[in-house]
Amino acid sequence: MLFPDALSTHPITLPDGTRHGGTVHLNRVLRNPNFVVGDYTYASDFDPPTDPADFAGRLAPYLFPGSREILRIGRYCQIAHGVRFITASANHAVDGVTTYPFPVFDPAEMMNFRPDTRDTVIGHDVWLGYGALVMPGARIGNGVIVGAGSVVRGTIPDYAIVTGNPATVLRLRFPSDEIDILNRLAWWDWSADQVAAARSALMASDLSALEAFVAG
Repeated sequence: MLFPDALSTHPITLPDGTRHGGTVHLNRVLRNPNFVVGDYTYASDFDPPTDPADFAGRLAPYLFPGSREILRIGRYCQIAHGVRFITASANHAVDGVTTYPFPVFDPAEMMNFRPDTRDTVIGHDVWLGYGALVMPGARIGNGVIVGAGSVVRGTIPDYAIVTGNPATVLRLRFPSDEIDILNRLAWWDWSADQVAAARSALMASDLSALEAFVAG
């Protein structure tokens, strides 16, 4: 059984032996210090940029080096084509007569004009579906599934399935006691060898097998 190489830029090898250029491990191509991504998290695009480093700008077009906010994404996340993170630097001030951002046109004022500085935080093992939009300051828990085209604001609880605009919780993927077990096990922090050994239990949602595996 092959396991993805966390150090590879393109983690998917097609049956003919070629690398799939439309999928990248994000933390292998990032150059923006405000964009922090865990191992094994990948993004896919049907029209990938020529330079894989440009994935970051495509996913988070308003996240500039030197911005006051951080976009933080956990491990083993799956990011589909068309997903966008609209981070805090995109926001305008809304407490004046106008929302027109005059300071951004003055180099002396530009870097001090930050009407919104909230971080955006995505947990571990999150699946962001096709075309999902994640808004400034969103907090998405571990194991969340975000439906295609959803617009996510606010806080999404662990292991929720959300859809719509604004995204609302359809249901939780597991009962609350099982969610507590999954968060306690935190399989995403295991070594690659441990995850590979537990793959069958992970894919089958066999919590008792996972607990037994941890107990040794």
